[in-house]
Parts: sequence; C-alpha cells; structure tokens
Amino acid sequence: LVWNIFRMECEWKPDEQGLQQILQLLKESQSPDTSTQRSVQQRLEQLNQYPDFNNYLIFVLTKLKSEDEPTRSLSGLILKNNVKAHYQNFPNGVSDFIKSECLQNIGDSSPLIRATVGILITTIASKGELQNWPELLPKLCLLLDSEDYNTCEGAFGALQKICEDSAEILDSDMLDRPLNIMIPKFLQFFKHSSPKIRSHAIACVNQFIISRTQALMLHIDPFIENLFALATDEEPEVRKNVCRALVMLLEVRLDRLLPHMHNIIEYMLQRTQDHDENVALEACEFWLTLAEQPVCKEVLCGHLSQLTPVLVNGMKYSEIDIILLKGDIEEDEAIPDNEQDIRPRFHRSRTVAQQHEGDGIEEEEDEDDELDDDDTISDWNLRKCSAAALDVLANVFRDDLLLHILPLLKELLFHPEWVVKESGILVLGAIAEGCMQGMIPYLPELIPHLVQCLSDKKALVRSITCWTLSRYAHWVVSQPPDTYLKPLMTELLKRILDSNKRVQEAACSAFATLEEEACTELVPYLAFILDTLVFAFSKYQHKNLLILYDAIGTLADSVGHHLNKPLHQSQPDQYEAPDKDFMIVALDLLSGLAEGLGGTIEQLVARSNILTLMYQCMQDKMPEVRQSSFALLGDLTKACFQHVKPCIADFMPILGTNLNPELISVCNNATWAIGEISIQMGPEMQPYIAMVLHQLVEIINRPNTPKTLLENTAITIGRLGYVCPQEVAPMLQQFIRPWCTSLRNIRDNEEKDSAFRGICTMISVNPGGVVQDFIFFCDAVASWVNPKDDLRDMFYKVKPENDC
Repeated sequence: LVWNIFRMECEWKPDEQGLQQILQLLKESQSPDTSTQRSVQQRLEQLNQYPDFNNYLIFVLTKLKSEDEPTRSLSGLILKNNVKAHYQNFPNGVSDFIKSECLQNIGDSSPLIRATVGILITTIASKGELQNWPELLPKLCLLLDSEDYNTCEGAFGALQKICEDSAEILDSDMLDRPLNIMIPKFLQFFKHSSPKIRSHAIACVNQFIISRTQALMLHIDPFIENLFALATDEEPEVRKNVCRALVMLLEVRLDRLLPHMHNIIEYMLQRTQDHDENVALEACEFWLTLAEQPVCKEVLCGHLSQLTPVLVNGMKYSEIDIILLKGDIEEDEAIPDNEQDIRPRFHRSRTVAQQHEGDGIEEEEDEDDELDDDDTISDWNLRKCSAAALDVLANVFRDDLLLHILPLLKELLFHPEWVVKESGILVLGAIAEGCMQGMIPYLPELIPHLVQCLSDKKALVRSITCWTLSRYAHWVVSQPPDTYLKPLMTELLKRILDSNKRVQEAACSAFATLEEEACTELVPYLAFILDTLVFAFSKYQHKNLLILYDAIGTLADSVGHHLNKPLHQSQPDQYEAPDKDFMIVALDLLSGLAEGLGGTIEQLVARSNILTLMYQCMQDKMPEVRQSSFALLGDLTKACFQHVKPCIADFMPILGTNLNPELISVCNNATWAIGEISIQMGPEMQPYIAMVLHQLVEIINRPNTPKTLLENTAITIGRLGYVCPQEVAPMLQQFIRPWCTSLRNIRDNEEKDSAFRGICTMISVNPGGVVQDFIFFCDAVASWVNPKDDLRDMFYKVKPENDC
C-alpha cells in the first residue's frame, strides 16, 4: 500500500488502491472470528502512523455513499477512537478536513450516519476543541432552522451530545457564554412538529437544570410552561424527558413548581403507570426526589391512597425480568460461574457505616461496585425504583403509610401467584425501616409466615424472603431467642445450603445482617453455624464462596473472642481464589477482629507489621483492595490510635487522592476513615484539612450520589468542622443544604452526634453561611429523637445571621 503524504489542496483525494484496501479492512473487522479481529486491530494500529489515514476514514463515512451504512458508520467510529487517542497529533490539514466534512454531512439522509457524524463532532469538541472550533456552535444552531428535516435532526443530535459532554464549559466565559443564545433557541423547538426534534430540544435544556445555569434560570417560567404543554405528548421519549425535567426542577426550583404541585403529582401518578417502562421509570424518580424535600409530607399526604398501590404494582417482576434472571431455573448450584461473575464481595459493615434498619433498598439492589444478583438486570429499573421510593416515603410518613399499605399486604402476601406474593414480600421489606413501630403488632404473625416462605418452591420467593427477614432482624433479636431467633436462624442456615445460587447469596447476606444484630446471642449456636458454613464450602461455586467469606468475617465481628474457643477445624485451602481476593478477605477479617476485640487488639498490632502492609494495600492498583484497606484503617483508628497516629502524615495524602466518587465504595471508606481520624486528631487535624475538604464538598453537591456516600461525606465534613471550625466554616454555604438533607434520615448515634456538634460550631463561626438554607438545618435537627443535653443546648443557641 503506497500512501500519499498529505498535501494542503483545495480538495483532498484518496488513492484508489489505498481506499480499496481500507474498505477490505473495514469488511474484515466485522468478522466474528477472534483471530481475524486481532489481525485487523494490528493493521489499524500500523495505519495510524500515516498522517492521512484519518482522511480516508472520514472520506468513507461522508463521501462513499455507494458503500453499505454499517461499513461507513464503522469507519466513523474507528475515526472517533483515533480522535480520542491521538487528536493532538493530527496535522492541521487533517483536523480541518475532518471538521469540514462533519459539518457538511451532519444532515446525511441515513439516521445511522447522522448519529455517527454527531458522535464524531462531540468527540472532537470534548478534546478541548470548542475553543479552537469557534464556528461549530453557531453553525449547528443555524442548521436548526433548516427546512430539511435530516439537517435539523442531525444538528440537534450533535448539540445534545455536546450539551451532555461539555455542559460546564458551555456555561463559562471561556466561550462568551453561548447558552445565552442557545437556550432560548432550544425553547423554540419544544413545539416542533417532529417528536424527535421535540425530544432533542428538551434533552438539551435538561442538561443545565441541576447546575442552575443562569441562562436557563432567566427563562425558567417559559421553560416550565412549555413542559406542561408537552405533558401528554404522544411520543414516549418526549414524555420521558418531560418527567426527567420535572424531577430535576423539583430539586433546584421547587419554588416555581409549588403553585402547580397538585397537578404535577396527578400527572406523575399517571406517568408512573405509563405503558412505556422508560417513561414510568423517569416518573417514579419523582417520588424519590420529592421525599427529600421538606414539603413532601404537606403536598403528598392527600395523594397517598393513589400513590401507594401504584408503587406496589411497580414492584412486581416483569416478564422480561424473570427471563433475564432465569427465574424458571430452580436448581443451578452445579452450574459453574462465569469468570466475570467472580468479583470481590465486602463486609456491609465496612461500607454501610450509618445505622439504618439494614439500610434499605441498597441491600436488595447492590450499589455500583458491589456484586449484583445478575449483570443482565443490574441496571436501575421500575421495580427497584418503586421499592426505593416506597422505602423513603415510609421514612417520611412513618406509620401513616400503613393505613394504605396494610390492606394491600393482606392480599399480596397470601396470593396464589408467586410473582404477586414475591412483590408483597418485597413491599414488607421496603417499609421495614420507616414503619417499624407500626408493624410491631403484626410481626408475631408475619415473621413465622416469612420463615415458612423460606421453603417456598420458587427460588425468587426464597431469595427475597431472606432479604425481607434481614430487615426485621433487629426486632427478632429483641424477642426471646427460642421464639423467633432460633427458628429464623435454623431456616436461614438451610437456605445457605440451598440448591439455587441466588438463594445461597441472599441467605448469606441475610445471615450476615442477623449476625450483626444478634452478636453474642449466637454463641450458643456457634457449633451449628460453623458446621453449616464449613459444609457450604463443598457446595458453593466461586462467586458465592467470596460471599461465604464475608459471612464468616461478619461472624468474627459479631461474636469476637468467643471464636477463640476450639469448636471446628476446616481445610478450605483447596478453594483457592486469586491473590487479590485473599488480600481483600484478609483485610476484611482484620477489620472484623479490630471491631470485635476493640482496644485489646493493641498488643497484636504492636507486635506486627500490619500498618506497613496496610500502607502498601492503600496504594494498590485494584480499587477493591484499597476499599478494604481504608475500612481497616478506620477500625484501627478507633481501636488503637496510638499506633496509627505516627503514620497519619503518610496516610492522609493517600486518603485525599481516593476521594473519587466514580469508585463509590473506595471513596465511601476513605471518607469514613478521614472522619474517624479527625475525631482522634482533634485540632492537630488542621494541616490536613486542605487535602480533603474541597473534594468532600464536591462529592456532597454531586447529583445522583448514592445515599451511603452522601451520609458518610456529611458526617466527615461535620467532624472536620468540629475539630477545626476556623478552617471549614468559611465553606459552610457551599455544603449546608445537601449536608442537612443527607443526615435527616439516619438514626441517633455517636457519629451523627459529633457531626451535628461540628455543624453547630461552624454556624457559630460563620452564621451567614446558613441563612439561605436555615429551614433545611431546622429540618435536620428535627430528625433527632433523643439528643444529649449539651447537644440540645447547642441547637437552642443556633441563630443565623439576620435572623428575624
């Protein structure tokens, strides 16, 4: 293949022989054969050495209309990857040619080619080229007015991707704030005759709601009016984007929605039942967001009788869910796990630090980097969102919700159809935390019924029953052991040995929760428990073996020194896991020992090199290793800080660099460890505040951050403010509102106590920082059931500046 050296000419022309060879390469790359694909990849890497190779790729995408669309699109996607990897090395002539071709072909008659060109444009823009491509945004906005549908739709598709990827820079002085022109322009298209264009227009504007972009806030009323006009649009994608907009507006411009709240709630009730599940899911998010607002109880109380059955109905497995979950396969313990299924599992006590009753739906759903039941349905769906919404609303309305739930539960729990019965058991688990007091009179009847359901013939019923029973474990262990604890423990241990792998996993997780609640109540049954757990080693596939390690680690947490007595010897060495997994399990077990033994672990730490090893693990490339090492650091800080303190100067920079919310559990544990260290360090924490404070404030303000991480971040910010108020208080206004909403639903405990002492201290230093959000502070204070007397006094003394 002879390549032309690129020359600046009016019109670049490909070498015909070279073009044919590239086309042949593109055809071969679509082969399913692995060796062929590997060969193609090597040749593509070689071709990247030639300056005008990328010209050939854009030529195939935009000019070679005789070729089939998949080949043309593939050429564009390869070019997109080259842009991502090597754009800074493209000669000016090449990059200019690509930009020119993209703008000329954004209106290609093929939707696939239009979309590919749009992806290419936004990839170039994301490489910092918005500044170096000044004609891009004006040109795309101009093309919106084209009478040719394809041109208008292609330009809008590209603009939507740019808004998604570059929202922050679009709202900056760097580009002379183009949104001042773009947002009014987008609003004009809300009433376009094409549903695709209407959907693009809403999606573009939606990107700027959460950030409260000034250009949008200036047009907030016409934006909301336009949304209302599209509420019953026949296009599902439009309805979905309308729902998404209203959910975000609820969070940032509640004042504008309040006058219309009754109608909005009625609308969202309809959309939560939309025949299109994607629309229903977006609408269901509304109830989750509304529950976080102080006005929730007031505006929603009159609608509970309508909303409750809608959410309950959404909690049933859909037919596609059952197919994806292989719900018709009851016995699968002999089927080997896929390699991708074998990922680490961690102590929930290490990642769920705040005390909720089992911490709600997260146990059923598993968060981002924890193990999910099945990758095929690990995405957020209507069942999960409905269950989460019922969980948070139960925490808002408490026992008042039972008036509407109990009549439904009676029908669901004893329904002959297993799918309906299963959803009833999920409902019962979802309301456990919020409605616990009101449920107590019914538990003597319900717990034995649920224990019976552990033997149901359907595996999915058995697995959800494990989870729901774990939600009531606190009540079970408060009763005489022989009444409920012993029967429940006996049946859960049977389910640990179930023939279905999903049930095994759910039973191990539920038993770990029961271990945490029962603690030394389990000591009389240790021999029986260990017999079962050891026997499980002979049954389990790799994935559940890791969960079994977790249950054993939690047992060590719970019964402490009682495990030192000779009971049973096992040889699990034959079930080897990868080295990293052993590191993780070892770290988690050490965490359990530190928590179980408390201060008495000090002598063991003093005689070991545990801190040196932990320091190495804190820098491991594998996030799961770092996650467990930070949990151990927090536990050792609580148990024997005298050994940890000399290493703080080495540990704190590492903790600071791991405050990355993209790795949720790593970030969560690092945050928690910082909070524990700050309490021990006191004012000596001052030199390290700058290493972590800005990241923590960013995390607490980040949209869609999981509840667990928000709570731990809020606790840690409060603790930092408690020990170093002068350093933290100046930023009070930047985090006070999300801080208050994050901690309004956790139980009274020592961590909450120290955090609230910190916020009160910071308010005394910077009273102006709380003025705008004082109602949220009052709401958070009202979440306390029984604060200590001196903390109550601190609450009474809080007065914001300019308090009227």
